[in-house]
Amino acid sequence: MRPSAGLTFGGRYELQSRIAIGGMGEVWQATDLVIGRQVAIKILKDEYLGDPGFLERFRAEARHAALVNHEGIANVYDYGEEEGSAYLVMELVPGEALSTVLEREHVLSTDKVLDIVAQTAAALQAAHAAGLVHRDIKPGNLLITPDGRVKITDFGIARIADQVPLTATGQVMGTVQYLSPEQASGHPASPTTDIYSLGIVAYECLAGRRPFTGESQVAIAMAQINEAPPELPVTISEPVRNLVYACIAKNPADRPQSAAHLARASQALRRGDIQTAAAAVPAVLGAGGAT
Repeated sequence: MRPSAGLTFGGRYELQSRIAIGGMGEVWQATDLVIGRQVAIKILKDEYLGDPGFLERFRAEARHAALVNHEGIANVYDYGEEEGSAYLVMELVPGEALSTVLEREHVLSTDKVLDIVAQTAAALQAAHAAGLVHRDIKPGNLLITPDGRVKITDFGIARIADQVPLTATGQVMGTVQYLSPEQASGHPASPTTDIYSLGIVAYECLAGRRPFTGESQVAIAMAQINEAPPELPVTISEPVRNLVYACIAKNPADRPQSAAHLARASQALRRGDIQTAAAAVPAVLGAGGAT
């Protein structure tokens, strides 16, 4: 069933206007006719309905997001399949994706970046505590509300830690520019994988460019594994640069111990409290920077 304005899904969600088109489907603003609430509804593309892998991944997104209740993660309200369509009903988040903000502003202030990192890391900690690794943290999956709140969206390729992945063996999931070296090497994702991806996002926000580029996806993945990132601008304070370098360390053991530690360090650096930041992430002081 091709989505169009006025169509109703599940007997209660009436489509209003299309918000976005993604790899797996379309996202529409809709009205929940039962309780009168505005929602976002993600509708799986027709061509994927016959693919059990895609359908299972779509169902998994509903299950995964429902595991976590945190103000920094977009809520999932409902899931359904009908007449050859599968759909996911989510919280309608006002605002825009960080990717849109970056297209417009190119570079963000250090304070803004630390705020985004702190909020995202706090939300990731809730996901990690529920045993969930997002695996695709990137600017397009971080929604920024008009009052500056961050909401993580799209748990489509998230994975329960230690669970057999939904993707075929050897298939790398995640957006390659934000992919951790261990993911690029075919190793399992872990909570520190999300910390790496968030570090790449922070680097891009501060520098106005991504640290690793290449002519192809394979070349970029190899750069994630082998290359040191270019230095961040010296106009950014050294503790902040060190925090970002720690997040994108090649060895997971050199990264912040947890997303909670990263959130604490980011909040402390916003206040100029280097001592508290270093207590959470010792690399802030320069020990073991970008290794």
